[in-house]
Amino acid sequence: MTKEIIDKFSNMYDEMQKQGIKLQQYWTLGHYNFVTVMEAPSEKDAMKLLIPFVDVAEVEALTAIPREEAIKLL
Repeated sequence: MTKEIIDKFSNMYDEMQKQGIKLQQYWTLGHYNFVTVMEAPSEKDAMKLLIPFVDVAEVEALTAIPREEAIKLL
């Protein structure tokens, strides 16, 4: 990962946070350089926010729900 890419991501994250999107980022060892946990109003909103990243990073999006909500579905 280069300084240029880090700067681009930082600018995008700052803009997302201004829009009220909750973000947490973790740098990792392994297949991905980092993992970002994002909370958006809907999957469509999240997808819109991820589109700018696809030209600079491999993006994989997962939808998650809290454990308690998943248990209620059983």
